[in-house]
Amino acid sequence: MLKLRTVLLSNHLYIVIIILVLLISLIRINLNKKNNIEIKESIILDQVIDGNKLSLTLKSNNKYIGNYYFKSKKELKYYKDSFHLGDKISINGTINNIGSNTTKNTFNYKKYLEYKHIYKTVKIDSIKKISNTNNIYYLLKQSIINSLNNNPYLNTFILGDKRYLKQEIKESYQNNGISHLFALSGMHTSLLGGIILSILKKLKISENKRYLITCIILLLYLFLTGLSPSILRGVLFFILFSINKIYYFYIKGYNIFILTLSISLLIEPFYIYEVAFWYSFTISLTLILMGEFINRYNNYLKKLLVTSFLSFVSSIPITLYNFYQINILSIIYNLFYVPLISIIIFPLSLLTYIFNFLKPLYNILINILEITSLYLNKINTFKFIFPKLNIIIYILYFIFIIIFFIGLNKNKRLLYIPLFLLIIIHYLYPYYKNDNYIKMLDIGQGDSFILHSNNKTVLIDTGGNMSFIKDKWMKRQNNNSLVKNITIPLLKSLGIKKIDIIILTHGDYDHLGEALNLINNFKVDKVYINDNKINYLEKQIIKKHNNIYISKEGTNFNIGNFNFLELNTDLEDENDSSSIYYITYNNLKMLFTGDASVKSEEYILNNYNIKNIDILKLGHHGSRTSTSEDLLEKTNPKLALISCGRNNRFGHPHLETIEKLNKYNINYLRTDKLGTITINLDTYKITTGN
Repeated sequence: MLKLRTVLLSNHLYIVIIILVLLISLIRINLNKKNNIEIKESIILDQVIDGNKLSLTLKSNNKYIGNYYFKSKKELKYYKDSFHLGDKISINGTINNIGSNTTKNTFNYKKYLEYKHIYKTVKIDSIKKISNTNNIYYLLKQSIINSLNNNPYLNTFILGDKRYLKQEIKESYQNNGISHLFALSGMHTSLLGGIILSILKKLKISENKRYLITCIILLLYLFLTGLSPSILRGVLFFILFSINKIYYFYIKGYNIFILTLSISLLIEPFYIYEVAFWYSFTISLTLILMGEFINRYNNYLKKLLVTSFLSFVSSIPITLYNFYQINILSIIYNLFYVPLISIIIFPLSLLTYIFNFLKPLYNILINILEITSLYLNKINTFKFIFPKLNIIIYILYFIFIIIFFIGLNKNKRLLYIPLFLLIIIHYLYPYYKNDNYIKMLDIGQGDSFILHSNNKTVLIDTGGNMSFIKDKWMKRQNNNSLVKNITIPLLKSLGIKKIDIIILTHGDYDHLGEALNLINNFKVDKVYINDNKINYLEKQIIKKHNNIYISKEGTNFNIGNFNFLELNTDLEDENDSSSIYYITYNNLKMLFTGDASVKSEEYILNNYNIKNIDILKLGHHGSRTSTSEDLLEKTNPKLALISCGRNNRFGHPHLETIEKLNKYNINYLRTDKLGTITINLDTYKITTGN
């Protein structure tokens, strides 16, 4: 035992271990992936019902995702009553490859699933049960899920499942910098472990047995929550800490941390790609290494403030790399939310699960939590947006943060300077770079264009997915928002801090359906709507935004190096009356036509002399009702842009339109084939997928 203790006290041992584990992890990550699946017989690993949509995680020879849409409320009820975790089922459906993100710096669903060893999805046509499960693990987990009854916070704090939280609420937690408190972590597992130890101590169980029982319970809890990185770290650290304490090994805290990290990566090397993993380990290591500094403060509030500050600073590179924004006020917010969630709501979640009579009190605290977070999310003054840069910049952040912490420990303020300088340079970088470009966003069957010049930004249309769900039971809680998933992350990653002007060419949903989402979640100075009868959607936008302008024929403005001139007039029909903008940038000439029809084209050709333009944005997604031969012949564009969805039900762009473009030797680019398309206006270089 003495020799073992001597070996375990050597710092070199842990350096060797982590290096070996990292090498092994890299080898395992790069091994050939088994991505073939057989769908006839599968086990249900996970299931989520949202409205009429069923999402299944299934396992046959390999894992895959299955999606099914219920056709009736009766079918939905039958499924809920009959299908459970662990059940063996057979399905019929179409196996699909998972597409990568087609817009740079946005969520990559393909990579996200690959990190979970999922390489295929299946569009399910029918499901049939083969047999019920008799697996104790699945039976126990299903029993807990049933008893939680889809309660969003009980699911979050007991099973670590945040899927039932409303999207708006989750976004407010993220923007306020407190979302880490909702990921079950070492803090929660330590608290849970402490509660179990206290109960066992009162039952007069010996120390060794107390720790053994607690570790077994925490391991069971870990498996019930699906081996999430943050809980895994917490449980492993607790177990290793317990062994260290019981057997008096005297292993230092940071070496236990290295062991925890190493075991985590041996269990799942792909954890290294998960944001939760990086947050959990970075913040935990910081608090371990800065423990003496934190303990200099005896006052609880001061200690909490210092802890919050250190956690915030250590996580800056992770936050900026993944979300492109930091909120300075999160340091202050955590003074309130850390005790509220960790000391009150989390333990009360466990008690409420056992004692149902506590639910009214629990709901009051949850309401306080949500209302305050939504209110604080409206404070934008201290939210700072940073562009996405080369990975080297984020490595520098980690280096300079270490130097900063050394400065804190030794009270050497000169060591603060490198970090502060890097933050300032990173924030101001877009002003130095000053790119000028057009981006045609891949937002499915709709239109949305970013025009950027001289650090000014114009957005022409926002896109919008039409919803055809009629019955209340079919309505989904978490609908994908194009603006939140694509437009806003892209804008932030480019370092764009506000939109100077939004031009909404007309009132169709696929052009302005996301306008309210954008206005509610991003700074917008002015909004232009077209000169036609104002519909319901436009009325909602007018209510929400103060600076609304009507774009009439002759409307003219300069922004950046762009000049915008509205050519169209009110032709009564919504599409016919689409705003048509003639835009110039230095010597480049462009025509953006919204959903303008041949009738609109005739009007502008009869009233304006437009020749030899460089870029034509085709009207109505390349429909046969737009882009006449007369328009192509007279404007003679060098390049045509077509925004349309993959395999859209309208058949856009129409074959006739493509044939006309070919007839006049006009090059064209389309989002359904190329993803988001960027045109550098200074070099005329075209890039796709970004």
